Amino acid sequence: MLVSAVEGHRLWAPVYDTNPNPVLALESRIVGTLLGPIPGRRFVDVACGTGRWTAYLQQRGGLAFGADCCAEMLNEARSKAGLPGTLVLADAASLPFRSGAADVCICSFAAGYLPELNRVFAELARVTKKGGTVLVSDLHPEGIAKGWTRSFRIEDTTYELRHFGPNVDSLLAAGRHANLTLQRQIDARFGLPEQNLFHQSGKDVSFAELSAIPAVWIGIWANL
Repeated sequence: MLVSAVEGHRLWAPVYDTNPNPVLALESRIVGTLLGPIPGRRFVDVACGTGRWTAYLQQRGGLAFGADCCAEMLNEARSKAGLPGTLVLADAASLPFRSGAADVCICSFAAGYLPELNRVFAELARVTKKGGTVLVSDLHPEGIAKGWTRSFRIEDTTYELRHFGPNVDSLLAAGRHANLTLQRQIDARFGLPEQNLFHQSGKDVSFAELSAIPAVWIGIWANL
């Protein structure tokens, strides 16, 4: 069943954190090494969902705030220790944070749902201080080209979320439009740490095939 991104995440929220997800695990493994020092730094987690990154950063001594346009996802996030009072219902293209509020601005697995990338990247740049970092991750366009879907299953129903791509060129173009300076881009593939999650899901056969395809794209920009 095809649903909008907001409706899909509303339905997905209660079980989002409960099912093994090798794509999220891969992204967490890679991005965790890219954030630099966390204690005492300020982070804004845009499209924070159930607060995966917001909680991670708070637990390690960062001052982290999250924003998402899905109230149900935020309700799940508020159940995590340290997150009540740090979350706000807001659109990624119109963030309620002051300019230069963050040392690091993260937008994880949301770009594909956002039709106005230029506006979103402009907001990411605005809330990031000069000299700060913008980090964006998403399902890799090459995986989507191979037939991967943004979908989830509840009982007997599979929900596919409506999305807008994007391709890598459009992400890089949005970064340039926001006057961000690209420092690095990563095409991340599944590795041995994710293989156990495939095993838990009874998809051992899929691991060899899917690990040959980039699963997550990560871009890192400096706001100079």
